[in-house]
Amino acid sequence: MGLSRRRLLATLGAGVTLGSAGCVGDDSSNPEPDRAGSASGSDTGPSAASTATDQRGGPRPPTADSRLYLEYEIETLEENIVSGGVPKDGIPAIDDPRFSDTPPDGLARDDPVFGVVRDGEAKAYPQYILVHHEVVNDAIAGDSVAVTYCPLTGTAQGFARGPVEFGVSGRLVNSNLTMYDRGTDSWWPQMLATAIKGPLTGESLQEFRVVWTTWDRWNAVYPETTVLTEDTDFSRRYGVDPYGQYNGKRGYYSSTRTLFEPLQGDSRAHPKAVVIGTRTETGAVAFDKETLLSQRVLTGRSDDTPYVAVADTALATGYVYANPASVTVKATDGGYAIDGTTHDADSLPLARSLAFDAMWFAWAGFYPGSAYVG
Repeated sequence: MGLSRRRLLATLGAGVTLGSAGCVGDDSSNPEPDRAGSASGSDTGPSAASTATDQRGGPRPPTADSRLYLEYEIETLEENIVSGGVPKDGIPAIDDPRFSDTPPDGLARDDPVFGVVRDGEAKAYPQYILVHHEVVNDAIAGDSVAVTYCPLTGTAQGFARGPVEFGVSGRLVNSNLTMYDRGTDSWWPQMLATAIKGPLTGESLQEFRVVWTTWDRWNAVYPETTVLTEDTDFSRRYGVDPYGQYNGKRGYYSSTRTLFEPLQGDSRAHPKAVVIGTRTETGAVAFDKETLLSQRVLTGRSDDTPYVAVADTALATGYVYANPASVTVKATDGGYAIDGTTHDADSLPLARSLAFDAMWFAWAGFYPGSAYVG
């Protein structure tokens, strides 16, 4: 790259030492990694098929019975692994998260949070805390899960973790957080949810929906929610984002520049425009989030399958459904009408496909053949 990571962050007004948070840092002492080794609903990804141990008898995360769509050979993805500038676990996952019924003092009403509901239990994870950790190993409604966030790609995603925990490998692919599981040391680019290095190479994780919204919106819809606190056992400058800020957007989050070259360039949208994308075993499609929130219903296709996306105006998010019969979905004052019956955005009588927010450059880099609806 012509512009160093440090100079770019300085230009963007990052304002803190790189090694203190986020995907990138000072790699002057970066050793090689050890190579030993939802919102409730129907969008939980492919069904489970794995056991809790790998072929060597060690613990492993549960995986799906089919692999998610990839546009690259795994060898190509492995060749594009780069150092993010921090050693393995240099960005520390939160392994003992603590929650409160009241928000932390540093959480403003319109600050971003990542919300999860499982079996009636609602939790919120503030972006300003996760930017310093990227992975939270948690349990929700008795299920062991990992809630993950990559600031460089603007992606918040949830995964079942079974008997193992996830950590931050210090490596990136297409600017995206590459996790590792502490059972097999397999490497998992977050957006792909598929291992590209290690004993579980080629397998995909079980996923669940994480909703990117704001604290006031989440708390209004789920007043019984608990929220992650700053009591993490780590000394961090919570409230200081090394990449800029989201409320309102500035720095890295609004610039056209990226810290690392994407796998593919795509000029169909601003590089940092937010899309709500879905990928299945056969293809991918992305819907511009701002357009979806404005128009409320968008349609697109992936691998010749029609999809419909609808906006959830209360949470300022969207849901994506496979719509093979191309049924008509109309926005109404009370929700969405299909054949004369009105439904909520998250409960259309169609097969919901797991979707998540992402910056366009990252989505297009991983899925250059993806349809884009904007």
